[in-house]
Amino acid sequence: MAVGDGAVQEEHFDVLTKTGQKTGLSKPRGEVHRDGDYHRAVHVWIWAENTQQLLLQRRSDCKDSWAGLWDISSAGHISAGDSSLLTARRELQEELGVILPKDAFEMIFVFLQECVINDGTFINNEFNDVYLVTTLDPIPLEAFTLQESEVSAVKYISYKEYKSLLAKEDPAYVPYDVNGQYGQLFDIIEQRYKENNVARSLTLQKQLRRYAPVSLDPELTGFTDADKEALNLLVQAATIMDEIFCLQVWYSNPDLRDWLKKHADASHIDKLKWAYYLINKSPWSSLDENEAFLTTADSAVKLIPEATIAVTGWKGLEYKAAFPVLKPPGANFYPPDMDKTEFELWKSSLTDEQKEDATGFFNVVKRRSEFALDASIYNRTVDDTEHLLHSAHDLYTVPHDLYTVPFAQEYSSFLRKAAELLHKAGDLSSSPSLKRFLHSRADAFLSNDYYDSDIAWMELDSKLDITIGPYETYEDALFGYKATFEAFIGVRDDKATAQLKLFGDHLQVLEQNLPLDNIYKSKDVIAAPIRVIQLLYNAGDVKGPQTVAFNLPNDERIVKDRGTSMVMLKNISEAKFKHILVPIADACLVEEQQELVDFDSFFTHTICHECCHGIGPHTIILPNGKQSTVRLELQEVHSALEEAKADIVGLWALRFLIDQDLLPKSLLESMYVSFLAGCFRSVRFGLEEAHGKGQALQFNWMYEKGAFVLHPDERFSVDFSKAEGAVESLSREILTIQAKGDKEAAKLLLQKYSELTEPLQIALQKLENVQVPVDIVPTFPIANKILKKQGH
Repeated sequence: MAVGDGAVQEEHFDVLTKTGQKTGLSKPRGEVHRDGDYHRAVHVWIWAENTQQLLLQRRSDCKDSWAGLWDISSAGHISAGDSSLLTARRELQEELGVILPKDAFEMIFVFLQECVINDGTFINNEFNDVYLVTTLDPIPLEAFTLQESEVSAVKYISYKEYKSLLAKEDPAYVPYDVNGQYGQLFDIIEQRYKENNVARSLTLQKQLRRYAPVSLDPELTGFTDADKEALNLLVQAATIMDEIFCLQVWYSNPDLRDWLKKHADASHIDKLKWAYYLINKSPWSSLDENEAFLTTADSAVKLIPEATIAVTGWKGLEYKAAFPVLKPPGANFYPPDMDKTEFELWKSSLTDEQKEDATGFFNVVKRRSEFALDASIYNRTVDDTEHLLHSAHDLYTVPHDLYTVPFAQEYSSFLRKAAELLHKAGDLSSSPSLKRFLHSRADAFLSNDYYDSDIAWMELDSKLDITIGPYETYEDALFGYKATFEAFIGVRDDKATAQLKLFGDHLQVLEQNLPLDNIYKSKDVIAAPIRVIQLLYNAGDVKGPQTVAFNLPNDERIVKDRGTSMVMLKNISEAKFKHILVPIADACLVEEQQELVDFDSFFTHTICHECCHGIGPHTIILPNGKQSTVRLELQEVHSALEEAKADIVGLWALRFLIDQDLLPKSLLESMYVSFLAGCFRSVRFGLEEAHGKGQALQFNWMYEKGAFVLHPDERFSVDFSKAEGAVESLSREILTIQAKGDKEAAKLLLQKYSELTEPLQIALQKLENVQVPVDIVPTFPIANKILKKQGH
């Protein structure tokens, strides 16, 4: 119930569809249960890890449902416009007097309860977001402050005993079907705490073997003492990108990382956990469709003495920093319980400038109500939070709980340190272009305006090469709006760089000849500078499979005004070719085509891939005449489609340049065969990853068109007579979808072709059988020596 103007107003709920989506309507609580409308609530379970017990509450005798029965630790409806996690935290505070931060709550599943009670007068069609709070030991019963109108008593009970009582339908307990959806609670607990450590160690070892260790140790020939001192500072700045990225992935990720590192030497399995975490930079495995290889049971222990009222002799509540088993699509860029409907309703209320912030690369989205509740935890000011606990807002009339925070503010403590290091390195540098970039990027870290520093990066002309800042948007799987921080430090390969001028100089020619209607083609594509480097160190968003090249910036304003610039990581490409592509060819291709897989074809296609990020549709005109961008229109499907576009149009571009006698005809067959082998390499990254999903789309299209052939001996070949047509048709399909900003067409294309089809399964099984590495894990002797001196 809410209080306003001296009158009691009945609580309103969002009315949902039968699939749990918001309809845009809200109704009073009584009408919702009278009419059987679908709505949402939260269940919060407090689990004591050391005693394997769950906390139960006995419902007050005055409740309108299940009065006087033992039930969930804490539960409550989500008021209209309110969020799930915020409600879970509020209910725990209101009912039990337990105040916990959001990292104590793990969403474990959603349970749909459909029942009729009270002689048919109370219809409950309720989606329940089920949360688990994992404490080390039971909370002393005297530490709870019970809300008498809701809760009459609490007790701990063995989860096995509780499950048994529910199975027997004991009348003293609110019924839940332990053999149905709610059985997930007990399944999760049993799996989490009865896992065989020997079997788990074997699984982690198998996962680690998929990465071939490679040492990258480029020569520093030509570096002055000042250059080397600048390098020291840049490596230190790069490690700060790791800190920021760790936080961007998930809010409890830094605590998990520090805990795993601290306990890495405790046992063999702890050592394996830490090793695999270092590769993935999170508890989710990049090569396994982001499946969790850790659980909250593996996470950091945190103590909050003030979470409850004090009890003599008890130091306070210790809990595990939680993370969900399913990787959150919005990472830590948005509130964890925000859905697309809420975001779009909020965005529709904003000015054009505010909308740019909401969808921009360099801002996070937060909740005002969460900020206020967090303040109450640390200040323990009950009077200040009373209003928050009892005043729900209606999303459809006052959609202003969300707000944006610029990266410069959100990560200020990190970015100030990074800016200081970049300024110092800039002062030392003898290269005018490097000096300009480092100073302007340092300023951008503090101003949140990256335009000038991105231009300075594109004009970089220095033996010591660095890319540092927020760039890629893959981690934002909700919309593809938000950029993650990363760093690449390398030594420019002058000879290889000089050989690549051809590609950058012919971008406009490629644009004008794209397999795309002329109305969509740009007339002012700018030549893309290309730099080849030998990678010396990387940090930040470099988890899982290693990139062989990148094309930046992604800011559509700069792409339109100045084009893009490419950086090729030659020693990474060489390592992948040697350790992965050659063994793939040996295992999967017909013998007569194996010799066509060569490094020149592999590397040249990689160059064309990056070039083709800079051509094709970027800024577009929608059918209603409004200007937009491909990224904004395609949202979460943009990354996968863009990677597929760059790949397949890159293959088309190679053929075009060969036909123009700009590249040797000897590349013609080898490029198709090397591409086929490369399909199997990238699909192994997983279909949740943009490159893997895009590669599956391309392989299945080429296979359907007959360009790729599977033989009875389960080996593959290229039918050269069909390859060109298949490449051109897919290029046209993707480019047209992008030009129209047609998200539905993009989704349909990916749904149809981004599948692990039988031919792909055959190839992947062959590679599994012969244990070809999926990717590499680099080590950096020079950078590690620098960091060791600095005490890292």
